[in-house]
Amino acid sequence: MRAIRHKDTKPEIMVRRLLHRMGYRFRVHRRDLPGKPDIVLPARRKIVLVNGCFWHGHECIPRLPKSRTEYWAPKIAGNRERDRRNVAALERLGWEVLVLWECATNDGTDLARILAAFLGPQKTARCEAGSEVAQS
Repeated sequence: MRAIRHKDTKPEIMVRRLLHRMGYRFRVHRRDLPGKPDIVLPARRKIVLVNGCFWHGHECIPRLPKSRTEYWAPKIAGNRERDRRNVAALERLGWEVLVLWECATNDGTDLARILAAFLGPQKTARCEAGSEVAQS
């Protein structure tokens, strides 16, 4: 388990690349926020968490592993409880939180729709006003 990453996972990087292509700018793993959230959009006061289905106990994984269930059951239950506490703490601080599951990253078009609906429209580019001034 030591080799399992807790940040910069494939699903997380996929979401970050998609957000960047969509024109959103963000910060990653802010240590000053509860749980060091995966993706933080400070100007919008929104956070995107990308959870691995196995490690965070998503319903798409129907059962626990057959071996060492005495270890895995409390481990995954503890992860879920920690996630609930972190989301509640973030919401108390005034952040809106979207939890994306690893299985949701398989379809890029649905994922883009989910992110756009949560984040709202991109802000207009600042260079447009500068180019108008340069033409005058």
